[in-house]
Amino acid sequence: MNIGDVAERSGLPAKTIRYYEDIGLIRPHRSANGYRCFAENDLHKLAFLARARALGFSIEDCRTLLGLYEDDTRASADVKALAQEHLTKIEAKIADLEAMRDTLTELVHCCAGDNRPDCPILKDLAGDIECL
Repeated sequence: MNIGDVAERSGLPAKTIRYYEDIGLIRPHRSANGYRCFAENDLHKLAFLARARALGFSIEDCRTLLGLYEDDTRASADVKALAQEHLTKIEAKIADLEAMRDTLTELVHCCAGDNRPDCPILKDLAGDIECL
């Protein structure tokens, strides 16, 4: 398969596939004229990477996961530990987002939103807490 075929089948842009090759996540065969020749195994790896990235794993986490996937002697505990670490980071981000939402909800509630220049949102951003 050429890069256009594998891009279509994997759902990844050709630019992303080239990037994954540049950083060594995939290594498609090169024909005599220098064109990339992707095998089914390359397509499978790209689908794996697309799913891992969709779950928010970093490139380095993807590299580790791909290595674990390809290692028949892996311990599932290693995979679980990596996934648990990522889940903990996601949960922390969610808590941060919820706190931001709560603060912003209160600020929006405190702002009259009229023609006066007084604005609790701007005061809060400047460090002058008034409404909360």
